[in-house]
Amino acid sequence: QVHLAESGGDFVQPGGSLRLSCAASGTVFGIKTMAWYRQAPGKQRELVALVDRDGGADYADSAKGRFTISRDNAQKTVYLQMNGLKFEDTAVYVCWADVLDFTGRWRSYWGQGTQVTVSS
Repeated sequence: QVHLAESGGDFVQPGGSLRLSCAASGTVFGIKTMAWYRQAPGKQRELVALVDRDGGADYADSAKGRFTISRDNAQKTVYLQMNGLKFEDTAVYVCWADVLDFTGRWRSYWGQGTQVTVSS
């Protein structure tokens, strides 16, 4: 019912930048925390950044100083601006949101992910 659609993943050279977007659609009555996770082959899923409804953000140590998470509540969209990309940032980046949906409850939803590949 609720769909999170990511976009913006691409091939990028080391030191480059990407901006990921994740838009929620469907029966969405509210969104609390939104977050970006990433999953690389052979590695644990990692929380990259999260942002609360008022814009308060937190980041993984690996992302601090390079990544910025933001959101547009009116558009039900969360962004991840990634600068100074490194090889180790290569992963599928997955959007997550805590959503008040049609059931009247707050439930977790996941996007399908968007591939970020940092390569020279």
